[in-house]
Amino acid sequence: MKNISRISQHRHEKAKTRDKSASARNGFTLVEILTAVAIIGIMALIFYPNIINTLETRKIEGSAREILTTLQRAKFQAVRTKLNHRVRFEAVGESWFYVIEQEDNPADWNIIRGFLRKSIPSEFQIDVDFPNGIVEFSPLGLVADYSSTQNSITLQSLKLTTYNKPDQRVIKVLAGGSIQYIVAEGE
Repeated sequence: MKNISRISQHRHEKAKTRDKSASARNGFTLVEILTAVAIIGIMALIFYPNIINTLETRKIEGSAREILTTLQRAKFQAVRTKLNHRVRFEAVGESWFYVIEQEDNPADWNIIRGFLRKSIPSEFQIDVDFPNGIVEFSPLGLVADYSSTQNSITLQSLKLTTYNKPDQRVIKVLAGGSIQYIVAEGE
């Protein structure tokens, strides 16, 4: 009996030793954790400019495409309703806003139903080069009072300039009502 109890006691001690060594292997040491954090930090430093560049590119693209869509919507509304429509850009302090307006009666312009005044993010440099800041579409979809020297709006991101990436988005409106979208690098 003494041998049996010694054997079971020996097995019990071995099991305790195995449990201790197994639990010690299940955790991480401080050196391992610090190494992982250092690797993540280095990777973040390497990829940070690319992340910022991508976010800024998406922001300027989104703003420019929203303006482009608004111009197209004004043109299609003019053709659909057989009434003059225009997109009016206005600077208020440091910010730029734009709306679609409809000419209900001669020289009586009203914001179209369902269209809220939109703004262009103020971190962009904005150059609105339309006569009186207005693009007007006739019921045929043509641009009224077209000027070949004043027919565009330009958004420029200084952050993208810093990274030597295409930093300008130019939207040109042509006499026939066509709208061009150009990605360019500033000077």
